[in-house]
Amino acid sequence: MRQRLLGALVLGALALGSCRTKTEAPPGTLVVVKELQASWIRNFNPFSVAGGNRWPTNCGIYEPLLIYNSLSGEFEPWLAASFDWEVPGERLVFALREGVQWSDGEAFTADDVVFTFQLLEDTKALDVHNLAARMDAVSARDDHTVVIELSEPFVPGLAWIGHQTIVPEHIWSEVDDPVIHTNPDPVGTGPFTEVLRFETQVYDIGRNPHYWNPEAAKGIERLRMPALPSNEAANLALIHGEIDWTGTFIPAVDRVFVERDPEHHHYWFPLVGSTIFLYANTAAPPFDDPNLRRAVSMAIDRELIVRIAMHNTTVPAHPTGLTDAHKAWRDPTAAAKGTWVTHDPAAAAELLDAAGWTLDAKGQRRNAAGEPLIAELQVVTGWSDWVRAAQIITADLRALGIDASVKSRDFGAWMEGLNRGTFSLSLGWAQEGPTPYNPYQGLMSAEATKPVGETAPANWHRFGSEEVDVLLRAFEGTTDPELQRAIISRLQHIFVDEAPAIPLFPSPSWGQYNSARFDGFPSADDPYALLSPHKAPESLLVLSSIYAKDAPTSENTP
Repeated sequence: MRQRLLGALVLGALALGSCRTKTEAPPGTLVVVKELQASWIRNFNPFSVAGGNRWPTNCGIYEPLLIYNSLSGEFEPWLAASFDWEVPGERLVFALREGVQWSDGEAFTADDVVFTFQLLEDTKALDVHNLAARMDAVSARDDHTVVIELSEPFVPGLAWIGHQTIVPEHIWSEVDDPVIHTNPDPVGTGPFTEVLRFETQVYDIGRNPHYWNPEAAKGIERLRMPALPSNEAANLALIHGEIDWTGTFIPAVDRVFVERDPEHHHYWFPLVGSTIFLYANTAAPPFDDPNLRRAVSMAIDRELIVRIAMHNTTVPAHPTGLTDAHKAWRDPTAAAKGTWVTHDPAAAAELLDAAGWTLDAKGQRRNAAGEPLIAELQVVTGWSDWVRAAQIITADLRALGIDASVKSRDFGAWMEGLNRGTFSLSLGWAQEGPTPYNPYQGLMSAEATKPVGETAPANWHRFGSEEVDVLLRAFEGTTDPELQRAIISRLQHIFVDEAPAIPLFPSPSWGQYNSARFDGFPSADDPYALLSPHKAPESLLVLSSIYAKDAPTSENTP
């Protein structure tokens, strides 16, 4: 009944939307919706850690040395033409691509790379992965060779070092405070760097006149990003042909989107991204108690979330929290212990009773002091799939006597609450990377744990284990596959033993496109990269490969 009602509402919205007037755009304008915002703030600072910069700052304006392709499992050369571990895990050498220019015409050299990493060391707030602390020196052997000496072996560092967006020394050396600088007129090496228009409701980014790959994004002269506040608004625009590329949740996507124009409407949702977690703030009572976290987890009907909130586009989470991207690493003995990821309200009630949260005469959970068990779950306004999931979760918790409610917040306020640890419960994702090292580092590292009030780009829930740090350091120092697997296995056991965060479901890598004017997008038949525009810098692989159908066969003139 709920699905039929939702379908009726969507179809009704489509009928009303048929009278919408499309925004005219110049030829060669690719309309992209990546962020759902009611209005835009002009910020192209690639170091912004709270999600405050505008797309495509880190995957189209600025570029990294390498791009990890999560589908191929390989690093693709970008600003670096190649790389080599001269000393495994300790000395990393990048041979830079020659002939690259910044968008103002200045030459890109090794000095820019050295400057960028020095900026991380000089301004700790920019160094979200604590890279500077791991580096003894970053130097230029010549104009096109960079050498990074690590203080100790750090094999997983390749992804973070390779993905660091590089900024021009001649511009950023003049910036007084790179933390708060909004960088309104960016100078980058990427394919799209020119701010042609910026208004609160729309902005356009034009081609870089000096881009090193003139064949990239052939025939696309500008990117247009309209401000749309919700999934519903974005989906309505997509369905009516006003958006060319996006990554939103669409209920009943085949019926609502594809069947409207089967020739041009396409989507692809592989389950290789991050697990979506329910984060319980472990920095303070009551969620510092792992038994309470387990009880909350067992109260949740993940099958219902998958069916109602996610429309069967995903599956319930694996007990280890690892998605299909790391399927080969899963330890079945650890998974077997993760019974708290199974829906079992009776067992959840027993855990709550044992933890001292008993039912009063009105069915409310209270502790020995008579205090009610309150849980406010924060979620992003307009993310309809997450909002619906949050509603199901809080209903499940209320059924156990927990005073649970949903708090919808604008994306910026939601992200700020996560970063600073000022929340009770929140939906959120985990770190991604080539191995499970990355999600487990973000989920359980004591070294990554920040006090409440300080910005934490990961480990929002403030859980830290010293044993985890020992294991992570061991992983960082070895290239032995058997030892790596043993370490990851132990991390999985710690995860299921401690319940640091509550896995819900693997996030589909949302991606939809309209091929009426542009093509070359990845798909299940051509999986050269993830279709989703949400994953920087990997979405740069897509942005560089798509093209306008009416593009001339000769080389584009930027």
